[in-house]
Amino acid sequence: MDTDSHEHTATAARSRLFPLYAAGFVTAFGAHSIAASLGGYTESEHASLLTLGLLLAVYDGAEVLLKPIFGSLADRIGPRPVLLGGLVAFAVASAAFVLAGNPALVGVARLGQGAAAAAFSPAAGALVARLSPQTRHGRAFGGYGAWKGLGYTLGPIIGGVLITLGGYSLLFATLGLLALAVAAWATFAVPTVPPLPRARQTVLDLARRLATGSFLRPTLALAGATAALAVGVGFLPVAGADHGLSPLATGAVVSLLAATAALVQFWAGRARDAGRISDSAGMATGLVLAALGTVVATMLPGVAGLALAAVAIGAGTGLVTPLGFAHLAATTPRERLGQTMGAAEVGRELGDAGGPLLVGAIAVASTLNLGLLGLAVILAVTAAVVRVAWSRPPQ
Repeated sequence: MDTDSHEHTATAARSRLFPLYAAGFVTAFGAHSIAASLGGYTESEHASLLTLGLLLAVYDGAEVLLKPIFGSLADRIGPRPVLLGGLVAFAVASAAFVLAGNPALVGVARLGQGAAAAAFSPAAGALVARLSPQTRHGRAFGGYGAWKGLGYTLGPIIGGVLITLGGYSLLFATLGLLALAVAAWATFAVPTVPPLPRARQTVLDLARRLATGSFLRPTLALAGATAALAVGVGFLPVAGADHGLSPLATGAVVSLLAATAALVQFWAGRARDAGRISDSAGMATGLVLAALGTVVATMLPGVAGLALAAVAIGAGTGLVTPLGFAHLAATTPRERLGQTMGAAEVGRELGDAGGPLLVGAIAVASTLNLGLLGLAVILAVTAAVVRVAWSRPPQ
């Protein structure tokens, strides 16, 4: 095959992944565009902080409970229909809120969106693995993670603008149209990937497979990286405010963190595919970087210190994410990819919730600095666990 034909084939193969990246953007953008504005919603509706907590939890709660189920369904019937069905269901849940015209139903709408995201998120991950050669899994998952990071970054900003212009109805309408557009794009661009023959699997067989190091170590690393990211987004602004920084300055710090994570994911994926970095060393290094970032946030006050912390945390999480998912894809039987991706996503969701809870609990009992240092210790221990007795499987 000549060079032009080879480049055309590679471009066509990459184009099949773009709608999957867009699906990752939808779930991240949908989650954060609403969550970042719920404080104002509860204030205007005179709701309690408990209500705010429940509204924040229902989206992630639905994902934790349903992602393994929909991941297994993707293995059984093929990931493409689960992807399309989830995107359409997300659009329906968003449209239902707009049509109801009742702000009190925002929790129900978020529950529906979370359940839909639990379907198309692991299906998209399985398709990224199935539609890209194993030698390009690093950059494929790097692109997928980077687009999710873009959704996390833009969600609060664009969500706030839409709510200011037209209230929650405009935001939910935008989310519904976005999900429909991505579903239509995927319908035409993503090929049918038939389910693969599977041996009968008992619950004990599943438990044994998920208890192996090839699943637990990358999932543990992904959970730790997501915990660091969530703490960085949530608590670096608090640390900045304690030192008298303005909301504009702390917002810029969070944007720097998210942008660093997105850019590093592209680099990390390509470095893995080129053999310049191993999964074990890369994930351990990423966790150590994130731990150092949290330590820096406690030692260097001011914008410079927080910016350095944001870069370290962003680089660490950006390094772990594509390596973790690429390793899972490389060590999972192809007929079980949906199930594995769904289970690994649960680990990430637990890290997303557990990191801020840990730091917050320690901060209440002592100080925020001790809370951040507590997370740093856990990240360092996790890095050691991930690195010890690991050997990268044959590629």
